Amino acid sequence: MKKFASALLMVGVAVAAQPAFARNNIRIVGSSTVYPFTKAVSERFNQANPRLPAPIVESTGTGAGMKLFCAGVGANFPDIENASRRMKASEAKQCAANGVTSVTEIQVGLDGLALATAKNSPLTGVSLRDVYMAIAKAPFGKPNTAKTWKDVNPKLPAIAIRVYGPPTTSGTRSSLEDLFMEPVCASNAGVAALKKSNEAKYNAICKGVREDGAYINAGENDNLIVQKLEANAGTVGLFGYSYLEENASKLKGVSINGVAPTYETISSFKYPGARALYIYVKNAHAQAIPGVRQFIAGYVNEAAWGPQGYLVRYGLVASPANVRAAAAKTATTLTPLNFGVLK
Repeated sequence: MKKFASALLMVGVAVAAQPAFARNNIRIVGSSTVYPFTKAVSERFNQANPRLPAPIVESTGTGAGMKLFCAGVGANFPDIENASRRMKASEAKQCAANGVTSVTEIQVGLDGLALATAKNSPLTGVSLRDVYMAIAKAPFGKPNTAKTWKDVNPKLPAIAIRVYGPPTTSGTRSSLEDLFMEPVCASNAGVAALKKSNEAKYNAICKGVREDGAYINAGENDNLIVQKLEANAGTVGLFGYSYLEENASKLKGVSINGVAPTYETISSFKYPGARALYIYVKNAHAQAIPGVRQFIAGYVNEAAWGPQGYLVRYGLVASPANVRAAAAKTATTLTPLNFGVLK
């Protein structure tokens, strides 16, 4: 019986009173992009539930957060993961290996991967090809020697290429690779063919970012990128749309393929950098940690994530009505994600 009871605790079938879950505050990790939205939900949750301690929300980056989230079940592991991209199959495999087998995926809204610069910068618009040719380490397999944006495209200003962006642990970095870089790279038939014959080489060409100073890893603090753009004229930054909107008096969005990052262009997916945002809930913890279900309910309602919801003021772009309805149902029932559909 002792072994059986231990096994139940390890897989998280415990209730809040059991010692394996001797924690009564919600712990959330993950994306810096989703952080301000989850933090806002957390503050309202705390006001509505004064008898419970305030949730702990950490901005670790999507990738680093997934490692923490998938490390196990129990009081020492996070309850919720913020993500600016979908969970990867490799992460699901790590989760399953550590007993995290029941996870609910909730799309909480949309965001745009914004390319931004200072208000007085001469750079106003670029193409996806321009971005790829500016920051790829080996565009189409050749060493990148471009020093200025004019080297990339004669129509662009002769200002040095200095792009502040996220690290490899960030979901925003994955979005940069998947939305801005790979579509251009894969348009070359010769490079595209490498995906089957030599995927490592394909990824190096299509997703590898310069390491010669043209691309600067600014860490997981998107506010730091904003400060860098203000202090360094002509530089460009990559971060979630909410940070651009929050700093609209200081920065401007750079159009991509003629489309500026705005609420309307992101919600319609006309903007090339539009992407979905998620939270992932550990179902065993939803049964064991006080307030997890209430916290989720506070996220998935029209007063929060709807087109007129308070999260829009923080820069969240509402998902289409049918997507919100489906996500709310999933959140209410805590329907587990089928790991088999992940890539």
